[in-house]
Amino acid sequence: MTDTPEPPKPQVSITYCTGCNWLLRAGWMAQELLQTFGQDLGGVTLVPGYGGVYEISVDGVLLWERKRDGGFPEPKVIKQRLRDVIAPERDLGHSDRPTGAAP
Repeated sequence: MTDTPEPPKPQVSITYCTGCNWLLRAGWMAQELLQTFGQDLGGVTLVPGYGGVYEISVDGVLLWERKRDGGFPEPKVIKQRLRDVIAPERDLGHSDRPTGAAP
């Protein structure tokens, strides 16, 4: 009998500008992702940066970049983008429904 190692779980990183005081924003987003994806993630790392940076990536795939994507993302958008990379078949429930859609 051989034990095959479990594949590594996705690692999310959130790089935030320390000069802009975006640590709380980054921490809140990390909490949202961990609450939604829980055991499906290997971790969420907060990375201090500078120059107005705010980027969210998973395993090197850029999900959001503040300057490129126009400001800060809603958690719903990042959850959808993360899901599309790590588990496209996963249903996010209310986060997948358009605003105002019936449950």
